Amino acid sequence: MGARTGTATGTGTAAGVGTGTGGRVTVAVYAEDLILQTGMIHQLRTRPEIELIPEAEADRAQVSLVVVDMVDDQTVQLLHRLQRNTSTRTGLVVGFFESGALQTMIECGVAAVLRRGEADQDRLIHLVKAMANGEGVLPGDLLGKLLDHVSSLQRTVLDPRGLTLSTLTAREAEMIRLVSEGYDTAEIARKTSYSERTVKNVLHEVATRLDLRNRAHAVGYAMRHGLI
Repeated sequence: MGARTGTATGTGTAAGVGTGTGGRVTVAVYAEDLILQTGMIHQLRTRPEIELIPEAEADRAQVSLVVVDMVDDQTVQLLHRLQRNTSTRTGLVVGFFESGALQTMIECGVAAVLRRGEADQDRLIHLVKAMANGEGVLPGDLLGKLLDHVSSLQRTVLDPRGLTLSTLTAREAEMIRLVSEGYDTAEIARKTSYSERTVKNVLHEVATRLDLRNRAHAVGYAMRHGLI
């Protein structure tokens, strides 16, 4: 069964939270049944850091918590709907997390995951506060799988095309690195086996795309963002 919505009073299957009074975090809870909803509300409502709000105000939530047994089609639909609200970050409290759900989680913009078996009050509050501060939270094993996924994507999809996960292609990053080491256009052309015209065009394309004033600016940008 997918997640549905309700109210903070327990008459339905969801509750809301957003930026509340006194610096509290407003949170919306979406649970797939009344039992899950009641348990989640019970964990959150006694904490002074949290303000539960009615379903009608859930769109102003700072954090949305989706509580389900597993990630099924209805849950994915809900996650995609929540993703459209860019002012709210979504966390997933899930009973069983299949390895194949990791890609789905990424595509749906989920910022944090907590297994229900580990969802005591302190961990829930940590999750909510971390998300409100713009952080992500993942169990250690899922973080490892995510890093493996990113590494595999770089190795099997991007590398063969000369691309990277950064805003620069591998060729662009190499040329800017050589600029940072003091090489001029002719020297970069010899080292990369491209023509001087190509080197100039590549560097010009980077400067135009990233709105950079000159080569020194390009080097500074690349270094600040860890691209070289």
